[in-house]
Amino acid sequence: MTDITNIHPKRILVCQLRQIGDVLLATPSLRLLKEKYPDAIIDVLTEKKCLPVLENNPNINKVWPIDRKALKNPLKALLYYAKVGRQPYDLIVDFQQLPRCKWVVRFSKAPVKLSFTPHWYNKYLYTHWAKPKIGYAAMCKASVLAPLGIKWDRERPEIFLTDTEKKEADVFCTEHGITGPYITIDPSHRRETRRWPSRHYAGLMKLIREQHPDMEFVILYGPGEKELAEKVIKQAGMGIVPNTMLSLRGMAAVQDKAVMHVGNCSSPRHFAVAVDTPSLTIHGATGYGWRFPSEEHISVTKDIPCRWCNKNSCETRECVETFEPQECIKEALDLIAKGFAKK
Repeated sequence: MTDITNIHPKRILVCQLRQIGDVLLATPSLRLLKEKYPDAIIDVLTEKKCLPVLENNPNINKVWPIDRKALKNPLKALLYYAKVGRQPYDLIVDFQQLPRCKWVVRFSKAPVKLSFTPHWYNKYLYTHWAKPKIGYAAMCKASVLAPLGIKWDRERPEIFLTDTEKKEADVFCTEHGITGPYITIDPSHRRETRRWPSRHYAGLMKLIREQHPDMEFVILYGPGEKELAEKVIKQAGMGIVPNTMLSLRGMAAVQDKAVMHVGNCSSPRHFAVAVDTPSLTIHGATGYGWRFPSEEHISVTKDIPCRWCNKNSCETRECVETFEPQECIKEALDLIAKGFAKK
């Protein structure tokens, strides 16, 4: 492979299709690319559902959205990928090597096509690649940029909220009767092995309220998850479930004003990092590679041999079922203190 540390691309395409949290974890790489090439135009290829993550990002010129419903017709999809790929890009960075990404790469005549080390059958698509570093997910992603002479230096994920969105978070608090400090709670996850039981969230809320009698709790939920959110407040005897589901950016704005975020290993934890709100994440089957390396963002788990198995189903779910609220209350209280100091 040729040396590309001194290239000067004028147009760059970054491919990161999904998921929402993964797109957010790609934002440090977007910043690093913009800092390395301040005069370059940087575009992003992503799925339509992830667009809110990238709104108002000053490091991005254009987002090419992939609407999977609109592109159900294979011919229509290929024409779209060809349109994107045939743009005059000098550099393509593919963080995923998914089929849709690879179609765009195939159609492109960019002189530099950079990705992580591909399987032998994909090597013909790329001109350069790098072995990803093991560790924090955003660092791992940014390590793909190493051939460009770019190195991750603890850059956080970013979301750029508008003043209007921040004011809407104030309105949210007023409408829900929140006048004091609050914590956001994310009890949901589509995988049972990554979902701490609702009764444990309720138990942790009770323990926190014993030390902070004025603390309120906002239970976050996504599509089809409101019932679980309501179950948590019923078990806890406290808490607030938003009247209507918050948008991704609305959720981030509410998190921005929170003292702390508590949840499973899912995208809201990454939004908490992006808005600089301390976070406590209860892990089940996933490891700590999703944790931003900071004392303000703590991961906890049950210390059993099978932890971090990465399985999607389990007969016992021991790692989450037997991890009691008392086992993480100290970390929660420490983070609350940090949150008060920041807010």
